[in-house]
Amino acid sequence: MTESLRDLRRAVRKALAHPAADGAPVPSLDLSGLVLEPPRMRDCVVAETARMEAIVVTGPVVVGFSAFLDGVQQSHVVDYAGTIPIVGGRTAAVVRVRVDRRMTTWGDGPRTQCRLYAPRQRLSAAAVRDLEAAGLDLRDTLPPNEEVSGHPMELLRRAVDAVKDDRERLERDLAEAWVERSSDVLFVDGGLPFGAKAAVSTSCVGVVKSHHTIYTPSDGLATVLGLGEGERTSVFTIERTWGPRVMSWYLRLRERPSHDPFLGLVRVEVAWSDELSSGGAALSRRADEVSRWVLAERAPLSMPDARWDRMVYGIRDCEEYLRAIGA
Repeated sequence: MTESLRDLRRAVRKALAHPAADGAPVPSLDLSGLVLEPPRMRDCVVAETARMEAIVVTGPVVVGFSAFLDGVQQSHVVDYAGTIPIVGGRTAAVVRVRVDRRMTTWGDGPRTQCRLYAPRQRLSAAAVRDLEAAGLDLRDTLPPNEEVSGHPMELLRRAVDAVKDDRERLERDLAEAWVERSSDVLFVDGGLPFGAKAAVSTSCVGVVKSHHTIYTPSDGLATVLGLGEGERTSVFTIERTWGPRVMSWYLRLRERPSHDPFLGLVRVEVAWSDELSSGGAALSRRADEVSRWVLAERAPLSMPDARWDRMVYGIRDCEEYLRAIGA
């Protein structure tokens, strides 16, 4: 299997008997508008209090996380078969464990994948045959018999979504392996993985640092965006169509030096349980405990990353490690 997108691009052009690339930099699809989610508000059911409230997280911050999980993806157009874009995608994920304040790679190392993405039924039989004869892994980006317009930009969006799905699968598999082998707590970048075990385990905590979707009752937006440093919102329930429901809340990691309502704001996800769903003291204790763990990760700063106000150092370490190995 090819190890890099450059190798993949070269192999595809050779398989299709197309001229070699001119060496110009290839734009990243991941940084294009194709991957931007539309902003939206979603209603939720507050489980801890009668309405959405700002709650001060009390007690000393304590280190509760033993390891960190994150994944990365890269996708580029490597060639066209007529009007059909063929996308090369590389995905990787890793768990980094903190041992004596040093970060090391957990398990059998990072999980990586490099493959092609295209609508197989839209390609000619000859193109599919040539790609397969070259030993290239091609993932079909369209379900069977699904009608699409054929617009190249739509096909690119489908390919980018497929790359994202593969990255999330690598992250899910690592999270599943973690909860099978360890009872220590794993910090997951993003929402709780949708694996059967990780999604219901107390050994996984998801921390979301982007807010294209804001979860709040209609009268709770000002509370969410007005949180002060060390404050969290009331816990609420999120119903997920792709997995078990989760308990969630917003947490402000740092005081805002400006009026940016999202600076230092994260959303925490923990597994739903019968005990927590009933509300009361157990739910508040769990939210405060996990919030103290997250607040403890504010140092060291993840500088010079532009997301330093919301990104903890353990997640930055995952990204730096994956970048260093060329993932």
